[in-house]
Amino acid sequence: MSATLALVASLLWGGSDFLGGTVSRRLRPVQVLAVSQVLATAVLVVVVTGAGAGRDAPGGWAGWSVLAGVTWAGAMAALYSALARGTMGVVAPIAACGLVLPVVLGVLGGERPGPVQVVGVVVALAGVVGSAGPDLRHRGSTGTRAVLLALVAAVLFGVEIYAVARGSASSVPLTLLGMRLSAVVLVVAAALARRDRGGPVTARDLPPLLALGVLDLAATAAYALAARSGMVSVVAVLASLYPAVTVLLARRFHGERLSAPQRAGVLAVLAGAVLTSLG
Repeated sequence: MSATLALVASLLWGGSDFLGGTVSRRLRPVQVLAVSQVLATAVLVVVVTGAGAGRDAPGGWAGWSVLAGVTWAGAMAALYSALARGTMGVVAPIAACGLVLPVVLGVLGGERPGPVQVVGVVVALAGVVGSAGPDLRHRGSTGTRAVLLALVAAVLFGVEIYAVARGSASSVPLTLLGMRLSAVVLVVAAALARRDRGGPVTARDLPPLLALGVLDLAATAAYALAARSGMVSVVAVLASLYPAVTVLLARRFHGERLSAPQRAGVLAVLAGAVLTSLG
């Protein structure tokens, strides 16, 4: 069940990243984050309060949820900026390599991945070099900035998914709620501070922004449930297969094409994730 939930999370995250990157080509990333997360948080508050979820949950989730919210907000801002600037098929796999951090932290916490998992992490890292390499050749280009932003997102995502897993051991709904509330405070403050830049969010933007927020919320919930019953060092990798979804959607709807080294790099990232889960 934990593996299935982690794969569901990867499908939902892949769809939300594609939608977020697409909308960010029309709106500023901070607008996308602020509006989508306010809408998603409103949905979450209704669900949690209506179901009375987490009412008797033990403590220990609060600090982890705040850490998850802060790092998530920073990661998403970097990711949406990168997706809007660069090739989605390159940016998404690089950002997904934040999976290495939970694997390392899980090992330090007592989990013992096998040799196949170690090989998987190495293959994934090699894939990052392959997928990013062609865009890094042109210094000062938009592609270079997109790659650097994707690397920032990867580090922050690694911290976030580890924090979600730790907080979910106490309470999944309260961890998700604390995470969203923390993130909303940050992204709304950033949006208000920069409200004079860019055009306003219109009524026609609300449906995709709501869909984006709900997709990301559902993905995080699926991952949190998976992390409760499985090893973080494995579940995090399975949930990080989402770049495949983003790449396929970008190819289908945006007509994106990757060079041969980039295709090999993307495949290596995904192969590394599979090896890690098999181990």
